[in-house]
Amino acid sequence: MTLTHKYSGGKMLGVYLLSLAAIAFWGMSYIWSDTLLSKGIPVEYIVFVRIFIATVFLFILNLVAGRKMTLKKKDIPLFLVVALFEPLIYFVCETYGIRMTASPTYSSLIVASSPIFSVIVGVLVFKERFSFLNLAGIIVCLCGIVMVTMSSGAVGKAFWLGMVLLVVAVLSEVGNASITKILAGRYEPQVIVMYQFLFGSVYLLPLFLTKGMENFSAEVYFAWDVWKPVLCLAIFCSGIAFSLWANTIKYLGVAKSSIFMSTIPVVTAVAGWLLGQEFLTRMQWTGIFVSCLGVTLSQLNFRLLSFFKRKPQA
Repeated sequence: MTLTHKYSGGKMLGVYLLSLAAIAFWGMSYIWSDTLLSKGIPVEYIVFVRIFIATVFLFILNLVAGRKMTLKKKDIPLFLVVALFEPLIYFVCETYGIRMTASPTYSSLIVASSPIFSVIVGVLVFKERFSFLNLAGIIVCLCGIVMVTMSSGAVGKAFWLGMVLLVVAVLSEVGNASITKILAGRYEPQVIVMYQFLFGSVYLLPLFLTKGMENFSAEVYFAWDVWKPVLCLAIFCSGIAFSLWANTIKYLGVAKSSIFMSTIPVVTAVAGWLLGQEFLTRMQWTGIFVSCLGVTLSQLNFRLLSFFKRKPQA
């Protein structure tokens, strides 16, 4: 029996819809982050303020909801490690990667490749099934990423270094998902994310007080056109989206939940196109489609395929 078979169809439909909502917020996060970076706001400032506000938001939310927020001593090391993966490593590498690649769409496409690594972790650590169809999906996904990269127009001078940092961010996301799956059986998703961001804020504080405040200007940093995307990142993309994602990992597991990551480039590309921030060629759209198709194939298994081929009983 697979994990998803343990729950009713209505409950799983809700899990899927909430997962898509989280992906929609994350797709927009690349637009909001790029807006702040274009104004010269330091990465260290953006990440710390975003995470700190999200921590306060989740604390109030958990307090009002009456959720139990007491931590067990044996779980503190797990929270310290999950906070190290994300937000420290993930957000710093991701935000620097966005700035160096100078393209929200390219950045989101690399981050969307995380299901490939999730499948590997699922097989090696959680003993999940892996097939030749999954391998084919990984190859197709990589081909799609190459298509988008080869057809790129203007990109940042440190484009390839930005790509490397984004890959590191992807690996940290896989580590975060693996530990979150363990903690999800003991704590509510909102509580997990709250402590994750609390410890993450401590990790990020030295960077914030040094590089983040290096060229601080109250006139610039407290302007509404800066605080608006910061609040959107903190509340929607961190507080809400990460809570929804922790819930997704709880019910679907590491590999199964990662399939939704493939839709991030679609959200980002469409949003960037609608806002007039990016122009995508046919080759780039094709590359995004091929990449998403490959990620989807990497998540399929023969059990799922046999379900659709099953004939109804007489």
